Amino acid sequence: MKAPVNIEVDGQATGSVGRYPSQTPSRPIPDPTVIDRYLCIAPDVVIGLNVKFSKFVNLYGCEVGDDTKIGAFVEIQKNAKVGKRCKISSHTFICEGVTIEDEVFVGHNVTFVNDTFPRATTGTGTLQTDADWHVETTLVKRGVSIGSGATILANVVIGENALIGAGCVVTSDVPADAVMVGNPGRVLRYLKPRGTHE
Repeated sequence: MKAPVNIEVDGQATGSVGRYPSQTPSRPIPDPTVIDRYLCIAPDVVIGLNVKFSKFVNLYGCEVGDDTKIGAFVEIQKNAKVGKRCKISSHTFICEGVTIEDEVFVGHNVTFVNDTFPRATTGTGTLQTDADWHVETTLVKRGVSIGSGATILANVVIGENALIGAGCVVTSDVPADAVMVGNPGRVLRYLKPRGTHE
């Protein structure tokens, strides 16, 4: 027996979609692939409870945790994970290999990268396939805030509660509670422990 999950788009309920029971509150959406004319969510996406979507999102093979909000024109690729109580703002691209833990804010037009040396073709001129490259991972830890227009390169860890400034290009690991700005990103200062809300 399927338990219904209510899908909300831009604050309006669009109806319910069946979900398969599982040992966790998150369950894959079985059918249809497109929930309505504004959402493209593949059947293999695992969506938590009370997730809110804006229009024109594209999700496939990923996981989205409870109480998360996904803005318009966001793409989340296969094998990417977004935690609970996150806010992913519009025009953001979350590629394969990215893990975003709980309570993370991602500003508008943030781009994640999963290949340090991307190429369209092999040395012989044929289009690359999955066998011709490997995914490089990125970890965004709990409570991080990433400003609009930031680019997060592959193979980095952004520590808990760090703040990434707007337009920053993150090329290396970011310590917990650090404020990183610039291109390439550099640590400007450190925040007080989370909970003091400066």
